[in-house]
Amino acid sequence: MMSEIAIRVEDLGKRYRIGGPKEAYGTLRDSLVSLAKVPLRAVQRGRANGHREFWALRDVSFEVKRGEVLGVIGRNGAGKSTLLKILSRITEPTTGYAEIRGRVGSLLEVGTGFHPELTGRENIYLNGAILGMKKAEIDRAFDEIVEFAEIEKFLDTPVKRYSSGMYMRLAFSIAAHLEPEILIVDEVLAVGDATFQKKCLGKMGDVAKQGRTVLFVSHNMAAVQRLCTKCMLLADGSVQVQGDVHHVVHDYVDGTRSTIRSSYQLIESSQLGGKAFLEHAAVVNSKGKVTDSVLFGEPFAVRMIWQNLCDIPGLSYAIRIFDMHDRLITAVNSIDTSLSIASRGKYVVECRVNHNMFPPGDYRISIGGYIRPHSSIHVVDNCIVLSISKMAYSKDYQYNISGDPAVAVLGHWSIHS
Repeated sequence: MMSEIAIRVEDLGKRYRIGGPKEAYGTLRDSLVSLAKVPLRAVQRGRANGHREFWALRDVSFEVKRGEVLGVIGRNGAGKSTLLKILSRITEPTTGYAEIRGRVGSLLEVGTGFHPELTGRENIYLNGAILGMKKAEIDRAFDEIVEFAEIEKFLDTPVKRYSSGMYMRLAFSIAAHLEPEILIVDEVLAVGDATFQKKCLGKMGDVAKQGRTVLFVSHNMAAVQRLCTKCMLLADGSVQVQGDVHHVVHDYVDGTRSTIRSSYQLIESSQLGGKAFLEHAAVVNSKGKVTDSVLFGEPFAVRMIWQNLCDIPGLSYAIRIFDMHDRLITAVNSIDTSLSIASRGKYVVECRVNHNMFPPGDYRISIGGYIRPHSSIHVVDNCIVLSISKMAYSKDYQYNISGDPAVAVLGHWSIHS
């Protein structure tokens, strides 16, 4: 009888050594002398040679049952990709073990496992063979793979000539359609347009409904909550919490919010270089006071201090507002306005939001300066945090909406007989 456990991880750890001089090629005499010094080096390891140890993972343990969809979340550098590389047998753990029961299909990076000189057609068969599939099995899935990837015209073109989007579409299509029992996906939504991202989410949902096991790493909290049945939060290489997906995502969002301040102050500008930089930023309420919370419907403004180090023709500013699930709620820029600051100096720039239709909750604001159309001057992501209170700003801005809308719209109703 097949075990219900698809993945079992016990006390998994991965250690890297960083720093220290690179070893050069030596003679036989050098090798013999070095061998004689092994006991001494064991005592002095990590002290005399300048090496430092870095644990990308430490004491990680969890189980995934067959048919479960486990979301793995955490900040950059938390150890998510290292974990998936171990589970995909790309790298070996330093401590502990990972037990995988079933055929694994991995999508870790764009084009992983592709041979650049082979065509798209040849790489489909190559990847299928790597997964241990027979040619007849690949033949049955071939047309679906090509249709999903939308590469019919380039099927017999070497993949080294593919764009990153074509690479990703083909790689994901192969991984999802060759029916592995365990599908491992690392941030598939980071590449590709909105239509392709929607297709990927739909396909992963189909895979999960077929009873196959999925490990899904993403910074898109909405996608994690939609697809996953369980979730695990990694921080500094260790498991912080695991269990119900909504509870884990809530803990992660709360932790993220605590690291973002209500105002931004540049500490050191000498290392930025460039032509201009954001020196300070904060939210001000309808009374002009700096705050980190406004009422629902209350106008607010993002007030910034920009330092121009030289004349910058075409300089414009932009703010992007995200919810705490990393969904972009809105973006505002000064390109189509009369605002035009081109000369050197320090300027107070203000972007006012007169109609605050953001549902109650926490939001992150990113700020950037750009030269038209696309060159960035200085961009600060997750610059400041803003909370929208459930209390209404006035009787005209009562929040009484069901569901979880990204934006609340103030409608003006009428009826005619």
